[in-house]
Amino acid sequence: MLNTAAAAFVALSALAPADVAEEPTAAIDVVTVNGSGCPAGDADVKTDGRTFTIGYHTFLARAGGGSSPLDMRKNCQISLRVTVPEGYTYGLARTTYEGYTHLQAGATALNRVNTYLQGSSANATVTHPFTGPFSDDWQTYYRPNSAEIQWSPCGSPRNININAEVRVTLGSADPDRLNFAIVETSRGVVRVKRC
Repeated sequence: MLNTAAAAFVALSALAPADVAEEPTAAIDVVTVNGSGCPAGDADVKTDGRTFTIGYHTFLARAGGGSSPLDMRKNCQISLRVTVPEGYTYGLARTTYEGYTHLQAGATALNRVNTYLQGSSANATVTHPFTGPFSDDWQTYYRPNSAEIQWSPCGSPRNININAEVRVTLGSADPDRLNFAIVETSRGVVRVKRC
């Protein structure tokens, strides 16, 4: 039985893409977490090699139920400094946002994520809409294929910037009833490759 398990492990290991398995480690430093949805010092940040996780306390947009017009949109800007061995470059390979949204019929919400390298005009934007009635947890993803990853120029490291927003629009919903969208957590993975 042990030989069967070992053979299965070897077979499964062979399925892992070689370029991912051989990627060197990277060090991520979350330089900035700031915005109307994440005031400075109001988020929990964890990094581990090529991954990062951010937990939010106040990333909440709302409309109706006595909300201020300023409450309908909140954003959070994240800036990542990535350190890799000489001769390598890096890019954002995946981000995941998780939260909860409660919408009455007629209300809408969205989670929009825009990513770009410091000093670059190129960017990628992904928008995930929600339509009321809706009341549930959600996850949204940005996962470009390898050719779409924005790689930092070799020998000229750039911060990776991620600007996320959550927005709630009252639409035809009852203005006396609260509609909201909360972002609870975001996670990301950085890819590393040779120049």
